[in-house]
Amino acid sequence: MAIKLFVRKSIKIYFLIISLLIHLFLFAAANYLFPHYEITQITGVEVKRVDKDGPITKANPADGPTRDVYYIYTQKAGEDKPMVYRNEDTRWGFPFYFKFDSADLQAKASAFVNDGKTVQVKYYGWRLVMFDEYRNMTSMKEVSPEATPSWPVMSYIFYALFLLSFFLSVQFIRGWFDSEKK
Repeated sequence: MAIKLFVRKSIKIYFLIISLLIHLFLFAAANYLFPHYEITQITGVEVKRVDKDGPITKANPADGPTRDVYYIYTQKAGEDKPMVYRNEDTRWGFPFYFKFDSADLQAKASAFVNDGKTVQVKYYGWRLVMFDEYRNMTSMKEVSPEATPSWPVMSYIFYALFLLSFFLSVQFIRGWFDSEKK
């Protein structure tokens, strides 16, 4: 009897852990894929020719189809740490931002470099230095230096839905295992 109870409790904990891991993955996916906003100043722009292995250099010659990737350098007022954004079209692919205007956005960013104005940047993704991963900028607009960034409302909605889903899954698992105790 004690072994059967131990096995049931272990299976219940296993399902709770699996549910937690699935919901953590969903939270991370929502955080990566949905837009975020930041108030910053554009400090520079750059274009690099890349292939599937990264930027083309003497050490990494082109060995397949190549494309131009735009980079936009920013810095928040009063901070020393710069932030680099990738400015690449998503086209019809995932995530579905249907962004086709990276060259226009790059020209706009270049104009902001010369003016030194404050902008609100809309982006998705994470900046992971270790993996050479950049946030992808989807749009920008001029704002006053005192402006506060827009709120990522869709992210908040999905976080709330995932939290509700996690709560319901925990209740379901607990009810499933606790209802058969006797």
